[in-house]
Amino acid sequence: MILVIDNFDSFVHNLARYVGELGHERRTIRTDEISVEGALALAPDAIILSPGPCGPDKAGISVPLVTAAAARGIPLLGVCLGHQAIAAAFGGRILRAPKPVHGKPSRIRHGGGDIFEGLPDPFIAGRYHSLIADLPVGGPLRATAHSEDGVLMALAHEELPVYGVQFHPESVLTEHGHALLANFLRLAKAAPARLSA
Repeated sequence: MILVIDNFDSFVHNLARYVGELGHERRTIRTDEISVEGALALAPDAIILSPGPCGPDKAGISVPLVTAAAARGIPLLGVCLGHQAIAAAFGGRILRAPKPVHGKPSRIRHGGGDIFEGLPDPFIAGRYHSLIADLPVGGPLRATAHSEDGVLMALAHEELPVYGVQFHPESVLTEHGHALLANFLRLAKAAPARLSA
């Protein structure tokens, strides 16, 4: 089962629908309706953290859930706010974007591999954000994609199955969103057995 944490965003339904269309059972729960312990007790195969209207510091269980799930080896994908929550959980800073973008298609440049396996470089993705993540130097997260204006658009953990995208793969503005989610779900299935708590 794929657990989708809803951070009060209408896009969450598109994310959950995509997961179902890709053949996976999913369960969507709002961030204020479950605890970290409750989420882990569901024994999800992977967790997707949805977009939302705030920063990670106001995103309910998102940041502590990243920490707890990553410690157990549970695969994670953060989208927009979820991406920022992953960055924050691993010591990143959340900053105001140089220019807010809402409903803007952008070219995303990536190095291939992981969640970008088989996707063209660049491809077009829909952006809806006024905050961005800044990764710490020497930390466990690496940048895996940027917009043409140099804004961090994706991250991955060096050792764990943890990924984040600032853009919205579920947006109609995004090319290859299904393929990106399919890549994450494939990587999640291939992840090593969970670490004991």
